[in-house]
Amino acid sequence: MARDRFIIFGIARSMLAVSPVDRAALAITVAALALGPGAWPRAAVAARQASPGAVPVPIELATRHVLVKVRVNKSRPLSFVLDTGADRAIIRTDVAKELGLTLEGTVNTGGAGPGVQAGSRVKNATWSLVGYDPLVQPVSLALPLPRLSSALGRDVDGIIGGEFIKQFVLELDYQARTITLHDRVTFRYTGGGETLPLEFTPDNHPLLKASVTPRGGKPLERRFVLDIGSGGALILHSPFVVEQHLLEDPSKTIRAIGAAGAGGRTVGRIGRVEAIQIGSFTISEPLTLFSQDKAGAFANASLAGNIGAQIASRFRLFLDYGRKRLILEPSETLDAPFDRAFSGLALRAEGPDYRTFRVLEVLEQSPATEAGIREGDVIASIDGKPADSLTLSTIHEMFERPGAYALTIRRSQETVTVTLTPRKLV
Repeated sequence: MARDRFIIFGIARSMLAVSPVDRAALAITVAALALGPGAWPRAAVAARQASPGAVPVPIELATRHVLVKVRVNKSRPLSFVLDTGADRAIIRTDVAKELGLTLEGTVNTGGAGPGVQAGSRVKNATWSLVGYDPLVQPVSLALPLPRLSSALGRDVDGIIGGEFIKQFVLELDYQARTITLHDRVTFRYTGGGETLPLEFTPDNHPLLKASVTPRGGKPLERRFVLDIGSGGALILHSPFVVEQHLLEDPSKTIRAIGAAGAGGRTVGRIGRVEAIQIGSFTISEPLTLFSQDKAGAFANASLAGNIGAQIASRFRLFLDYGRKRLILEPSETLDAPFDRAFSGLALRAEGPDYRTFRVLEVLEQSPATEAGIREGDVIASIDGKPADSLTLSTIHEMFERPGAYALTIRRSQETVTVTLTPRKLV
């Protein structure tokens, strides 16, 4: 039986990320970023014209992850995550079995966290993009991805990444909720966006240089993974955190909760850096995960960290892998502050419709502990509205705003009413 070794990345409130150790493999990363103020000629940006023959494709967003509709071997429409931290196409193992795909061999996957999980190679299967039939690409790997759907609060059937992206110049517009596929040969950019060079890892992960400024420190230019498969803001890898003594004063951070990847639980603390600069754009005080992992994806000493969706979503992005460049056009949200509140809850969605919201973990000395909420509790209603009328994304958005919420909680055989008051903790 053939065996290969792959690496998969992942964190709390995110998805998994796979990245192969050998060049024939794939990858999926999970992290998160955010941007801040900067003057920019928006009128020049708006003057850009769409290239001839461009194909717009709608996307959905779930907990800040980009989802597209695909078919595998002419199947029913499936939802795949678009992830720059992935290379070849991955399908969930149970979905692969449902579709009768041929699975061969064993692929050992690790990543964020110290453990591994086992997957299989997929034979004689292809996927196509709903809305763009000419594109047909292979499905390469089946992985269990056990936390993916519950973390996003909906069915998520797989992941696509670099192998797809490099076929085009891919324009990603979070505000319009579209990706636009431009011909990679004839594409000519005519807008006023800023062009940044990209490098690539052997696993086809895009890397860019950025400068991070710790609180009270000086700017440090390093290489970062551009990871739109991450739902957060900024992740700093543990060797960089240790090298720069970034957690010498842990009182300015809180423990990261609910964090897990393909290799199991990951550890770290959430706080802020003073700024991160990408090209000419300076993003002030982005929320930052300071990793404390001893092994796995976020213990990678060759990179400083990952930049994710909370920063990427403040731009219209042009991913031009063929020319090794990234073009950034700022959106109306570019200057929005990172002033989110924290509830102290890590939630997961359960059930066939993902409308049962269970407390996975509770942060000590937080609004959740002050309200008396416990691990295992199920949220039945919020301000009198049944929880099953909401989505996990909606609940996350609510609890990121300061205010008081009346919660009805199911706990074993009893029902409890509490008041949760999220507030800014870092």
